[in-house]
Parts: sequence; structure tokens; C-alpha cells
Amino acid sequence: MASYKDLEIYRLAHELAVKVHRMTLDQLPKHEMYEEGSQIRRSSKSIPVNIVEGFGRRRYKQEFIQFLTFSLASCDETKEHLNLLVDTGSLKSREQFTEFSKGYEELGAKLWSFIHAVEKGHLTHKS
Repeated sequence: MASYKDLEIYRLAHELAVKVHRMTLDQLPKHEMYEEGSQIRRSSKSIPVNIVEGFGRRRYKQEFIQFLTFSLASCDETKEHLNLLVDTGSLKSREQFTEFSKGYEELGAKLWSFIHAVEKGHLTHKS
């Protein structure tokens, strides 16, 4: 694997973060732009950013796992922000909520599997 861009988890996380960013700017009420909107943008962008940083440290297995774990935690945080937005009525589109929920559930499962693969020694740099 030559680049973090080769990782399916990175590509999916990046795509979802871009979609979340656009959704918050286009669809949330003005009062949510600086509250929940800002929080979900940060948590969703944290997922691919931590994958990238972890990939840069992949020579050190435990650091790689640590950053992947941060990504998984940010994925869970993003799911909660989505729940809060829909439950408060700020995100009106149930269809969009469902699409994001499925995307983040899939990403979380893939991150979990990838973390376990790295723990077992897969994809680590051998010296």
C-alpha cells in the first residue's frame, strides 16, 4: 500500500465528511451552523484526518492502532451528532439521515475490522 488514499476506509470517510460538510451548510437552520453543525463538521472530518495521520505512523503498530481508534471514536461521535440533529428537528430529511446513518455504520464496521487486522500484524511495516 503506497498511500493512505489506497485505503477504502479513507476514501469512504473522506466522501462522507464532504457530504456532511455540504449538508450542514445547505440544510441546517442558521442557529445550528455554529452549534451542532460545527460539531458534526469537526467530528466527521476528524475520521479521515486520523486515518491519514495513523497511516503516516504505520511503522509503529501501536501508534497506527491509536489513530485508527481515534477515527472510530469520531465515527461514533458523528453518528450521535446526526441523531441529535434529526431528533431536534434540525435535520428535516429522514432520507438523508438514513443515508448518513448507513454510511457511518458501514464505515465504523470497516474501521473496526481494519483495526483488528492491524492488531494481528496485517499491513504493518516490517523492518
